[in-house]
Amino acid sequence: MALKATIEKLESYRKRLKQKKAEPISRKKAERIVAKLDAKHDALKSELKAAKKPSKQERLKAKLKVVEELQERAAWLVKQIGKQAD
Repeated sequence: MALKATIEKLESYRKRLKQKKAEPISRKKAERIVAKLDAKHDALKSELKAAKKPSKQERLKAKLKVVEELQERAAWLVKQIGKQAD
């Protein structure tokens, strides 16, 4: 479901790009976002290991799940940008 929304957003972006109403996303910028998400993922994992309270562990697990989903979307976007460049 989330991937469908991402695809719709990408199509909307492509239309705006053709109309020159948007700046092109560079592969370098997308890779920089992937690196930030990787760093956030590592930080959350470390924080989860150190957490003692079950409630905090649950919140961190939920955050970790969101970051992992964002990582998947970002990796997909990098692939899509690569296809456009080819």
